[in-house]
Amino acid sequence: MESVSEDPPSFEVALARLEKIVHRLEAGDATLEESIDLYTEGQRLKGFCEAKLAGATARIEAIVVGQDGRAAGITPFDAG
Repeated sequence: MESVSEDPPSFEVALARLEKIVHRLEAGDATLEESIDLYTEGQRLKGFCEAKLAGATARIEAIVVGQDGRAAGITPFDAG
């Protein structure tokens, strides 16, 4: 079974692995133990992807829009 034991190097790698896990679970050909392992890995990857998306959203939201509606600069993102 292909598995990612640590955080993947990128959002795209994590999403691709998560899609494989979903397809495998939907196919129903995994044993109960494999299904549990796949589900656990999928949950971890889901969390990783959500964190990456939250970070990207925060960076986008930090872009300052001028009166003309165009990007006018950025402000430091304060996660606190």
